[in-house]
Amino acid sequence: MKNKFLGMGLLSLLSLSAWAQQGRDAGKAYPAIGSKVQVYTTADNSQLRLSRTGELTFSESKQPLETEFSVFVEPQKTFQTILGIGGAITDASAEVFAKLSPAKQKELLNAYYSKDGIDYSLIRTTIHSSDFASGSYTYIKEGDKSLKSFSIDHDKKYRIPLLKQALKTAGSDVTFYVSPWSPPAFMKDNKNMLKGGKLLPEYYQTWADYYVKFIKAYEKEGMPIWGLSVQNEPMATQTWESCIYTAEEERDFLKNYLGPTIRKELGDKKIIVWDHNRDLMNQRANVIFGDPEASKYAWGMGFHWYETWAGGKPMFDNVRKVAEAYPDKKLIFTEGCVEKFDATRFQYWPNGERYGEQMINDFNNGTVGWTDWNILLDEKGGPNHVGNFCFAPVHVDTATGEIIYTPSYYYIGHFSKFVRPEAKRVSTVASRSQLLSTSFLNPDGKMVTVVMNGSDNNITYNLIIGTSKTVAEIPAHAIQTLIY
Repeated sequence: MKNKFLGMGLLSLLSLSAWAQQGRDAGKAYPAIGSKVQVYTTADNSQLRLSRTGELTFSESKQPLETEFSVFVEPQKTFQTILGIGGAITDASAEVFAKLSPAKQKELLNAYYSKDGIDYSLIRTTIHSSDFASGSYTYIKEGDKSLKSFSIDHDKKYRIPLLKQALKTAGSDVTFYVSPWSPPAFMKDNKNMLKGGKLLPEYYQTWADYYVKFIKAYEKEGMPIWGLSVQNEPMATQTWESCIYTAEEERDFLKNYLGPTIRKELGDKKIIVWDHNRDLMNQRANVIFGDPEASKYAWGMGFHWYETWAGGKPMFDNVRKVAEAYPDKKLIFTEGCVEKFDATRFQYWPNGERYGEQMINDFNNGTVGWTDWNILLDEKGGPNHVGNFCFAPVHVDTATGEIIYTPSYYYIGHFSKFVRPEAKRVSTVASRSQLLSTSFLNPDGKMVTVVMNGSDNNITYNLIIGTSKTVAEIPAHAIQTLIY
């Protein structure tokens, strides 16, 4: 399906009322009677893709009935401040991007990073290779303990050019962070970048110095880096680049090597621990955040959504429990994608709904940022040098040059386009399980409420804020963003 760049002048439509422009006064009603609500909808079995589908008006609210569907928003109750929403620029994404014509490259950049697109405000990239690349590589000659051969020339062919264009298109609102998948083979006990293994203690300082060299080299290229994670998926022995740390090992590497080295050489870069699934995040938080010397170096915790590999459901409550136990630490979703690529399912609607469900629950449980995995892959779900082909929100048919926008792109866009950095999450709850909802107060004073209907039926619902209400209709298997 072709992206229309979400035309229709969406941004101009968001300047809605003097009430919003003047900001929110805690002593006034939220919102005033007669205020307008702009509605944007994406729905299955329709042409609606982040489409403006109506303008509603707030009227006086009365006691809702049990037979009605309602979404209740209480702007007086605010929670975490949002860092951003975005995705990862991997080698795979950059290699596919390089195959596009200049016009299609501009289309892709605008689709993700411009105000006319879905306006991503987070970017993640890898420290040397991950599985989503044409092959494994590092920035040094194998065995170079002194790191004298360190060079990021490899990345200057594909990845850095795309990163620079994305950062330029996104502007000052974007936050950029990095993650490693494995140390070089000689630094590990299995002498292999792939298939797990552990960092040898004699290379703890060398590996910490490697992060510093990478960040300094990227920043010399004009790409400011906000922060880094210690290790991608430190409990997963993968067929691709991977490295195992127990909670105690990650704690001690952070406390004794990485934390002091980053602080000394780079100052206040934010360090993210765990960077793995929700299942074990609480134990990892207890071990690392429970140690004052390690905790002082940790900005917060990253997590992924793949805990369902074991057959269970997403462990959303684990996110909330870390937030409750360690309120001084931030939580950021660092990776998720739809696994097991199948070219017949580019428009498979449940893939988009998975994003909507996960994002709403993660934000409602305290997450400050949400980062998708690859922004772009080819028609085979790659390139991936170990055959771990997956979905991205956008694919390219490299034979025809066609850009394919999947439902996931639009579902993410219902958040990333409208929820801006520095927004505050606002108390929101739905009265029926068929609806999921979350709300945010943007820095410009506008409120954003996202409502998702995963049921097979159209639903009419009340949006109730204080003494005001409006009535909206959401189609079956749809997501809506309401701005007021």
